[in-house]
Amino acid sequence: MDESRWWPAIGLLFGTALGFAVMAGGLTAFLVVLVLGVIGFLVGRAMSGELDMSGLLGGRRRT
Repeated sequence: MDESRWWPAIGLLFGTALGFAVMAGGLTAFLVVLVLGVIGFLVGRAMSGELDMSGLLGGRRRT
């Protein structure tokens, strides 16, 4: 199955979650949901191998 088909649905769900966070908890809840969502996205990309974080984590260069 093509992964690109899921991005609009995932974006819609994330946007809905942010909307509910603003409605229920105000700006602080919005920011918490936003930051945790971005962290989850980055971890997911790193786990799938689509994001190289060796530069951020101080990985040694091999020459």
